[in-house]
Amino acid sequence: MQEIKVFNEKRAEIYWWLSSLFSKELSDKEIEQYHSPQIRAFLGGLGENAGLNAAVTHLVDALNRLMDREDARLELAADFCDLFLKSDKDSALPYASVYIGQTGLLNDTPAQAMAELLKKHGVTTHETLNEPADHLAIELDFLGHLIIRSNELEKEAHMERAFAEQAAFIQTHLMRWVPQFATRCQSLDQFGFYAAVTELLVAFLELDLAYLADE
Repeated sequence: MQEIKVFNEKRAEIYWWLSSLFSKELSDKEIEQYHSPQIRAFLGGLGENAGLNAAVTHLVDALNRLMDREDARLELAADFCDLFLKSDKDSALPYASVYIGQTGLLNDTPAQAMAELLKKHGVTTHETLNEPADHLAIELDFLGHLIIRSNELEKEAHMERAFAEQAAFIQTHLMRWVPQFATRCQSLDQFGFYAAVTELLVAFLELDLAYLADE
């Protein structure tokens, strides 16, 4: 059980990290950290998994090119804005309702369902993320909370139910639209940093589902 809990901490950290990449633009300090040995070692560890290797390779390539990009922070911020903050026609908006909603426009159904889940579990979003509850960053942050809270459990049967709940959330609230969102992002991101991040997100979700099913 202790090994599972340690692994759960790593899973939650990865979801929180991915959530942060979709919540706001990277600062100069954060970009600098991505070039540090610690972060490169972290990415290298992820890349050792065959299911994540291609996405991690693409992400590291984008980071290497970012080192030579003039005004890297401003350019990456512009990429963030172009990809995630414009209209549905011009961007890859990171809201479930854009892809799940039948009209293709923002509606409150996925956001309402997610808001109810947040309330049920007593999870509050960061005050700086003033977005509808179906924003990708919020959904990934919530998943991290689900995982960490399962570490409070002591019985194997309870952990199995927690894993089933996590798998159901991934299937219902993420896999129904994130692959489509990722494809959209990859088609629009010419530089490739956020394209690689979305590729890694989909690969990790698929890997995590396989892990939860085996457990």
